[in-house]
Amino acid sequence: MKPITHIFDVEPGHYDVSVVIGGATTQVLAEARRLMVWASPGDRPARRDFTVNVRTPESQQNGFDGDGSPGLTLTFTGPDPEVSSVHLSPARGRSLFLAGDSTVTDQATAPYTGWGQRLPRHFRRGLSVVNHSGSGESSASFLAKPAMWAAMRDQLGPGDVALVQFGHNDKHTSAVEFRANLTRLVHGIEARGAAPVLVTPVVRRRFRGGCLDQEGLIVNGLGVDLPAEVRAVAAAQGVALIDLTAESRALVEGLGPEGSERLYLTREKGDDTHTSEHGATLFADLVAAGLRRLGLVAPYLI
Repeated sequence: MKPITHIFDVEPGHYDVSVVIGGATTQVLAEARRLMVWASPGDRPARRDFTVNVRTPESQQNGFDGDGSPGLTLTFTGPDPEVSSVHLSPARGRSLFLAGDSTVTDQATAPYTGWGQRLPRHFRRGLSVVNHSGSGESSASFLAKPAMWAAMRDQLGPGDVALVQFGHNDKHTSAVEFRANLTRLVHGIEARGAAPVLVTPVVRRRFRGGCLDQEGLIVNGLGVDLPAEVRAVAAAQGVALIDLTAESRALVEGLGPEGSERLYLTREKGDDTHTSEHGATLFADLVAAGLRRLGLVAPYLI
């Protein structure tokens, strides 16, 4: 059965949404394929509440996918989706910001999927996920572009949390420059009263035998172990860390060269860096578990 789509003519901002969905509905997506609700097949009709960020561009903030559609788009998918009601109102809650690259961003076009766009389903109403990432962004380019760091910084406020993951595009960044860029981001987030969380980059599916090689572990062309530098900055600045490199490595190596293909676009695109919807979902689960351990957004975690 075709997905059911509801479009609301609203201005950019944050909105609390309440939906009553049938048991056959498995997913509620907002805007550029952001997963807001994942109901189990067979669930009884139930009300689900969440908070969504509406913005322009609606997906990648560096304009990689264009502006998207005006207003708020909600899509209900599943074998036989049922929607009894949808209600929304302006929200005044907290925000969880994401700063990163293509492995994090809200990808507009399938099969490409960033872990950031699968993260919102882990939160109840009151916390809005603002994914301010973009394809091709490095720690340096993110800082340099007004549409990226400057725009995100101006939105941050007390009580907000900001996850920062860079490394994939810092292919020729020195250790000194990489540390300086991350430190600048940490200080800028803290200056706005928000809490920074450094995230080591998700691994690439690059095997040598049964283990990931240096490229898979995000060691760049200068030989800089970028995840190690992220850990060092977190320790030096006394800020929270989610070691996604270590956790995604354990998952990918545990599945092995063949089993891990499903996590990436290996079969569809011959791409061992960008993740499938399935892989992005599992990596988002790891990030959510890290947030739970840190306790920074505990009241909002489902």
